Amino acid sequence: MKQKKIPLRKCLGCGEQKPKQELVRVVKSPDGEILLDLTGKKSGRGAYICADVSCLKKAKKAKRIERAFECSIPEEIYASMEKELTENE
Repeated sequence: MKQKKIPLRKCLGCGEQKPKQELVRVVKSPDGEILLDLTGKKSGRGAYICADVSCLKKAKKAKRIERAFECSIPEEIYASMEKELTENE
């Protein structure tokens, strides 16, 4: 039998390619709201980070999430994403 292909995604924080299930999706919804999508099913443009606060901080410092979504992200959105990641660890 043919082995099923595992989808890989690149983390915006550390830059490692990992299976999609190991990463957390950051989504920009059609109305412009940016939030974490722990289910991976919300509609909108997605980018991926590891389920680790340090990767979120690296992505924030290098402005990789802002570049992926082509918009500026306020500090309070980063704070809420960091809080949500620490709660789900």
